[in-house]
Amino acid sequence: MSIRAFGWDDYDAVVAIWRAVGSEPLPRAELEAKLTRDPELFLVAEAGGAVAGVVMGTYDGRRGFILRLAVDPAHRRLGIATRLVAELELRLKALGCPRVNLFVLPDNAAGLGFWQSLGYLPVPDVVCTKPL
Repeated sequence: MSIRAFGWDDYDAVVAIWRAVGSEPLPRAELEAKLTRDPELFLVAEAGGAVAGVVMGTYDGRRGFILRLAVDPAHRRLGIATRLVAELELRLKALGCPRVNLFVLPDNAAGLGFWQSLGYLPVPDVVCTKPL
C-alpha cells in the first residue's frame, strides 16, 4: 500500500469510496478551491493499483482539520485509515500546525472509538454552522 497526494485521475474512485461509505461526494468545483490552498493535504491510499482510502486535511495557519476519512469497505481492517491519518499528521506538523481538530457525528460510536484509539479526545464544544 502507498499513500500519495490526490490527483484528478483519482476523482471517480474517491467519489465511489465516499458513496460506498454513505458520504455525499464533494463537487469538483469545491475540490478545485480546496486544492488551490493545500493540495498536499488531500491524500489517497492505493492498494493493488486501486484507490482504497482517502482523507482530506486543511490548515488555516492556526489549526489543522481532518475531514472525510473513508476507506473502501472491501479494504477495511487493514490499517489504511491509520496510515492515512499518520501521513496527514506528518504533513500538518511539517507546516507548523500545532493542533488538529476533526468532527465525529454523535451516532458514530465506531468512528469515535477509532479516533480515540489514535489519541483524539472529545471536547464539549458546540458546533454551529451556516450555509452561505
